[in-house]
Amino acid sequence: MPKLLVANRGEIAIRIFKSARKRNWTCVAIYSEADKESLHLEYADEIYSIGPAPASQSYLNIEKIIAVAREAKVDFIHPGYGFLSENAKFVKAVSEAGIHFIGPGIDAMNLLGNKISAKKLAHSLGIPLVPGNQYPISETAQAIQIANEIGFPVMIKAAAGGGGKGMRMIEEAAALSEGIELAKAEAKASFGNDDIFIERLIKSPRHIEIQIIADTYGNVLGLPERECSLQRRHQKIMEESPANHLSADLRSHLIEDAIKLASKSGYVSTGTVEFIIDNDGHYYFLEMNTRLQVEHTVTEMVTGLDLVDLQFDIAEGKPLVLTQNDLIAKGHAIQWRVYAEDPDNHFTPSTGKINSFNIPVSPHIRIDAGYKEGKVVSVYYDPMIAKLIAWSPDRASCVQLLRSALDEFEISGIITSIPFGILVLDHPSIVSGDYHVNFLDQELNNILHGDTQLLHSRAAAALALYLHNVESHQVVLPAN
Repeated sequence: MPKLLVANRGEIAIRIFKSARKRNWTCVAIYSEADKESLHLEYADEIYSIGPAPASQSYLNIEKIIAVAREAKVDFIHPGYGFLSENAKFVKAVSEAGIHFIGPGIDAMNLLGNKISAKKLAHSLGIPLVPGNQYPISETAQAIQIANEIGFPVMIKAAAGGGGKGMRMIEEAAALSEGIELAKAEAKASFGNDDIFIERLIKSPRHIEIQIIADTYGNVLGLPERECSLQRRHQKIMEESPANHLSADLRSHLIEDAIKLASKSGYVSTGTVEFIIDNDGHYYFLEMNTRLQVEHTVTEMVTGLDLVDLQFDIAEGKPLVLTQNDLIAKGHAIQWRVYAEDPDNHFTPSTGKINSFNIPVSPHIRIDAGYKEGKVVSVYYDPMIAKLIAWSPDRASCVQLLRSALDEFEISGIITSIPFGILVLDHPSIVSGDYHVNFLDQELNNILHGDTQLLHSRAAAALALYLHNVESHQVVLPAN
């Protein structure tokens, strides 16, 4: 049977191993010194140490990972997300080792993984872009000229990578020079590439993304959209599918453009095309993530698909048997990311041994966790320790189910974002689905320190009004 190495750790490695085990594939795990007792090792058939705790010396060490892959004689490498998942050098090294990389090819990754070249392609295809430049900026004077042309406020963005790294909002010309230097330094440290570009700031947009999947025969499918507008410091903390209050016409345009972009680039495997929508309903291409994403779970919940299993099929050279007409969202799914961090202390990471880890049990609750009771959360890696996903026939009941599940999810020994999630889900704007990417920045203090009882009352009123409007057809629900 095929042998798979997952070049990652934690819950994403476990998630991939689960799909591989269904196919009876042999699973190979790697671990750093900090992860020698990590939960993901318990899901593997073979385990290999790859170095010290810092990611730069272990999970980002291409030579070491390839050496382990050769020693283990693996057939496939899955990068997961984060670490080397969007690193073309890693893809090249995997290919040169005679191993199949589960993901896009080097050319497509280079083209679409860089925001500037991706925007150039989108522009050539007639896909709407936020006003700004489509080439790397090297001089401050050049940046000032562009910013004056498109108008302040502007956003400085790193051309490579994602996750909010290398991003700066600039309100006026006087702050532009310093903002550029800070953005370039952060981009260089995070991605090894300090290219930046500038766009007009779209105030309080919604963040909508389209999951695509493509095979080696030229078939590209666009799956039901995801709403990813609940963010903190440009990092998503909750995602749902389908999106809230999205017209069928707009949904159709987003899917068509996502498929067009992937098709033109020769993209293979799963990927995500991200858009923002302004207050007037205009949409703009944002970027493409050339990998599987954290939030792929909600797409799986509303479609019944196993996206990792489909990645395996494509890697084995099999064509997609699904058609676009097969991809209809059934019901509603919402994911809350559970972080080991303290919301009352500026979301400082919380580390230490987990004394208890009691999960909610329900037919329509899914938990993808990288930890369990007795495991230790270290200081070295991302603080996300689990993902809690709820599915229900409609959005209103899904919000309530997710909230109840968070209430039942008990973790002790460390501080987590579970109580914060309950507070967020009690906010009337979340209950009604009427929020945008700046919502949390504006409401954070009220959520953390406001009148909890008042929030409960307002949430109940918002839910009652929402349901009333649905029944009277004043609110158009997403098409299922």
